[in-house]
Amino acid sequence: MRWRVLGAVALLVSAAVHLKLWFGGVRDQSVGPAFLVNVVAGVVIAVLLVRWHHWLPAFLTLGFGVATLGAFVLATTVGLMGVHEHWEGFAVFAAAGAEVVCILVGAGLLRAQAPLASMRQVHRTV
Repeated sequence: MRWRVLGAVALLVSAAVHLKLWFGGVRDQSVGPAFLVNVVAGVVIAVLLVRWHHWLPAFLTLGFGVATLGAFVLATTVGLMGVHEHWEGFAVFAAAGAEVVCILVGAGLLRAQAPLASMRQVHRTV
């Protein structure tokens, strides 16, 4: 359960940073709607991760981290939707760190559940 709470906190940190940036002026850029989707998705996945002990919230946590961090890396390298960002400021590193935690927690939870799923299959066939 501790890993799920850690993942939920990381999701909420990323969502909070994106909401702060949205209010800070990103809403007027082409990526504004994507930031709001990120905020809502982060909150919803955080609730699912803590409340529903299934592989799907872990998978969504992993996907959230990969997609969000991947989008930022694109924005800092080649640009994304006309936006060119930089690795500067507390918000950038807080969100990136939270997204790395999402990736690690999501992957770890999926890995931890995989043996259980295969054991259940063996048990059913016996």
